[in-house]
Amino acid sequence: MSAGAGNSSFRTLVAQLTVTPVLCLTVLATVLLIILFAPFIAPHPEAAILTNESFSLPDKTLLLGSDFLGRDVFSRLLYGARVTLSVAFTIAIIAFVLGCSLGFFAAVKRGWIDTLLSRSVDALISFPAIMVALIVISALGSSITVLIVTIALIDSTRVYRVARALGMDIVVQDYIEAARVRGENMGWIIWHEMLPNALAPLAAEFGIRFTYAILFISALSFLGLGVQAPHADLGVMVKENMQGLLYETYTPLYPAVFIAVVTLSVNLLVDWFLKTTDAALPDEL
Repeated sequence: MSAGAGNSSFRTLVAQLTVTPVLCLTVLATVLLIILFAPFIAPHPEAAILTNESFSLPDKTLLLGSDFLGRDVFSRLLYGARVTLSVAFTIAIIAFVLGCSLGFFAAVKRGWIDTLLSRSVDALISFPAIMVALIVISALGSSITVLIVTIALIDSTRVYRVARALGMDIVVQDYIEAARVRGENMGWIIWHEMLPNALAPLAAEFGIRFTYAILFISALSFLGLGVQAPHADLGVMVKENMQGLLYETYTPLYPAVFIAVVTLSVNLLVDWFLKTTDAALPDEL
């Protein structure tokens, strides 16, 4: 893929921007600013107890009211978004590096290596992801490191299938054979020939995996096996403040709405990207 072709593709995307992708990009840009500058934006520390009143109404000090312990909901929402989204992004990156590497490797090598990797991935996918995560995290503890590694390994199996299917279509192309004739090694072929020609569908899959990681982390946190107190996390905030619904407060709804807005924005952006670039995923998937 030449630089000119890349610039042309970028101009095509910009030319086809509509209200929906612009709105989604605005939301995600705002979320990125929150992640980067949460400690400076938040008016209070995430664990500071500011009032003895649980689920107090919003005021000048507590912009979204207080939670069940009297902490500032607005500050904890900013910190919680930072933790959840940062962990989800890290998971998506690790899953893609591992999944793409193994998927393209299997597509190039084929034979018994492809069979071994593919059957191993099929066996792992056959188990419910949430069940595997619960078993591993219960056994090893719910630290951030264990959380990231566990979900990234689970997610990499899905990425592997996408990368392998794309690789199988690409590896038979003439430019791959030309690279082999030139004497290029397998690593060069994967990262300089195969990856650039699979970037569009992989970019879309990355968005899907990122939203999946957000929901997975939030679900584990809601079950008590995700990010642990006193750190804020969107799933933890929903769990901790569920009883607030009995007092007719919106405290547990703020993190839930935040999760919904981010995941919806990413999914709508991915959908627009797939339609604009015609980067459909392989039929095998």
